[in-house]
Amino acid sequence: MNYRETDLKHLWHPYTNTDKFQRTAFPIIASATGVRLKDIKGREYLDGISSWWCVNLGHSHPHIVNSVVQQAVRLQHSITGGMSHTGIIKLSEMLSEIAPGDLNRVYYASDGASAVEAALRIAIQYWWNLEQPNRKNIISLSGAYHGDTMGTVGLGFLPQFHGSVEHVVNRSLQAPAPHCFHCPFSDDCSLQCFKGMEDLLRKNAGTTAAVIIEPVCQGAAGIRIYPPAYVTRLRTLCTELDILLILDEIAVGFGRTGEMFAADLAGIQPDLMVVGKSLTGGYLPMSAVITTSEIFDSFRPAKNRDRTFYHGHTFSGNPLAAAAATAALEVFEKEDVVRQSAMPAAQLETAFREFGELPGVHRSAALGCMSSLEITEKAGGSSTAAQVAALALDMGLIIRPLGPVVYLWPPLTTGKSDMEQMLTIFGDCLKSVLQ
Repeated sequence: MNYRETDLKHLWHPYTNTDKFQRTAFPIIASATGVRLKDIKGREYLDGISSWWCVNLGHSHPHIVNSVVQQAVRLQHSITGGMSHTGIIKLSEMLSEIAPGDLNRVYYASDGASAVEAALRIAIQYWWNLEQPNRKNIISLSGAYHGDTMGTVGLGFLPQFHGSVEHVVNRSLQAPAPHCFHCPFSDDCSLQCFKGMEDLLRKNAGTTAAVIIEPVCQGAAGIRIYPPAYVTRLRTLCTELDILLILDEIAVGFGRTGEMFAADLAGIQPDLMVVGKSLTGGYLPMSAVITTSEIFDSFRPAKNRDRTFYHGHTFSGNPLAAAAATAALEVFEKEDVVRQSAMPAAQLETAFREFGELPGVHRSAALGCMSSLEITEKAGGSSTAAQVAALALDMGLIIRPLGPVVYLWPPLTTGKSDMEQMLTIFGDCLKSVLQ
C-alpha cells in the first residue's frame, strides 16, 4: 500500500492546514516504544509532546498492553446504564482513592470534551435539583480551551480555532486569564491578575452555577503556566460565594505538574474534576468526571421529582479502556512515576531557564514535565516557531508550535539520556532559527 497517497486521498487530519500538509513529507508512524516513535521507513522520532499530551507513561508499557490484551479475551464491551461490570467498579474505587479530598463519585465519558460537557451539565442540574434554576451561568478564563464540541467551544473561544462557529456559540462569562509571559502588573507576583476573576464572581454570584479553569496551565492558549496560588485563591472565593469549582485536569492530571493532580499542587479540592488523556496512559479513549457524594446525592429523587442525570455515552466505562486505566494507575503506584518524574522535570527547568536568555526568546517557563517559551516573531516570512518545529522534525524530535510558542511536554518516564537528546535538538533548532 502507498500509505502517503492513500492518506491524502481519504484521511481528514485535525488541526492541520490541508494545502501545507500535502506539500510536506509527513511521518507515518508504524510503532512506538518508550519515548520513541518509528515510522514506516524505520526512522525514529523522539516524542516531545507525549502524543498530544497524553502518553505520560511512554509507549508500549508491557503492563498496560498486557492488561488490554487479557481484557479483550474476557469482555470487550458492556454498558453501564442500569448495570455494571467488574473492571469499571475496580477503576472507580482506585480513582476515588487517589482523587483530592472526598471526590469519590465517578462518571465516565470517552474524550475530554464530552467529559467537560458532562461536568457542566452536572453543575447546572445540581442547582436545578436544589430548586435554584437561576444558577445557570458558567464562568471561565479568557483564552481557555476545554474542547471542540459546540458546548465547550463557548467556554474559552480561541479565534484561530473557533472563528467559523462564533455566530452560533453560546459564550460563557470570561475573566481575564493570568498570562505570566505578558503580565500587565509586575514581575513580583502578588496575583493582581486575580482581581478580574474576583470582580466577575462577586457580580454574578447569584446566577452562577460553576467556574471552570485549566489549573496552573492553559494548554492550547500557548502552554501558559501560572502560579498554583491562583487556583488556591479561587477555591477560597468559590467556597465563600457558594459557587461550584470545576478543574479541567485533562491535560495536567496524572503527574504532569509534579504532583498527581494540579489540585494537589494548589492544596485544594474542587467540587468536580475532569480527567482524560493519560487516564489510560494515553492508550485508549476514556475520560471521567470525579465529584463528591453531596453533588451525587442531589440527583436522587425527591418530592416526587425525577432528578435522574439523563446524560450518557455508548462507551461510558468501556471494559477495554477501564483495563488500560487500571493498569496505568498500577504503573503510577508500583513505579513511583510521579516522584521519578522529578529528574526530567529538573532537566527541563534548567534548560528552559537557559533558553529564556537567548536573544529572540521573549520569556520561558517550566513546571513539572511541561515547559514553554515564546519567540519574538520576525517580520515577514513564515512563523519562527513553526520553523523551529519543522527543523526539529528533520532532526528527529516531534514538537508542535502554538502561535509564537514552542514547548516540550515529554513522557514522565523519559530517561536522562533521552531527555538530554530532546533538549539538545530543541536548543540547536532554536538557536539555528533565531540567529
